[in-house]
Amino acid sequence: MNENTNFYRLVEIMRLLRSPGGCPWDAEQTHESLKRYLVEETYEVIEAIDSGNPEQLKEELGDLMLQPVFHAAIAAEKDIFTIEDVIETICEKLIRRHPHVFGDLKIGSSAAQIENWERIKEAEKGGEKRSALSGVPPGLPALLKAQKISEKAARAGFDWDETDQVIAKVHEELHELMEAISQADHSMIEAELGDLLFAVVNLGRFLSLDPESALTSTISRFVRRFSYIEQMLETRGIDLKEASLEEMEILWVEAKLAEKG
Repeated sequence: MNENTNFYRLVEIMRLLRSPGGCPWDAEQTHESLKRYLVEETYEVIEAIDSGNPEQLKEELGDLMLQPVFHAAIAAEKDIFTIEDVIETICEKLIRRHPHVFGDLKIGSSAAQIENWERIKEAEKGGEKRSALSGVPPGLPALLKAQKISEKAARAGFDWDETDQVIAKVHEELHELMEAISQADHSMIEAELGDLLFAVVNLGRFLSLDPESALTSTISRFVRRFSYIEQMLETRGIDLKEASLEEMEILWVEAKLAEKG
């Protein structure tokens, strides 16, 4: 079987779904209306990766793959571009931005590759003067956006030298937040909370940790432990809203210890 058969089968299915006599819902969709599904499918792929379930990942990657095929079908109907144009564009970009693989350039590390990628990207923009922080999509979730911005600032030389300096910055921002709280200034509290979160993102970068993944793991642990509290209270005939904080804290510690084996 030709390796492209199933891919073009998907393209043809999408064309039929949008054609007269196809699916009314698919036919009504636009680039704008599909934006939410692109985001949703991306997060479902991430959830599948975190689950460690290859079958789930396979299915979710298919759902995500449908999105560019869908968008390309809409564009093709208006003679703007086709899925082949999309694939050709990304192939050319990958070759152009990896001269150390497809050319004679020598690059010794992933950090050097990132720097070279940015230089090539800048040249592709026609050499126009751009901020060192340009290129971060404005619609990114705030935590991921903070990480991208801090990485770009660091590559421009605006960074600390040691982890201890970043930790000191976190303590400084926490102190400023506490001062703002003591003054009961809502706008100042919000600003200082943002500064604290940004400092923590920088600390994660310094520790080579992805803050998005770290927070996602923490949320999962919290949900797991809280569910344990609910279950234990229910077996004792105690309504969650009637339980004392002390009772819940004891159960929280139990759940935490159980996770450690």
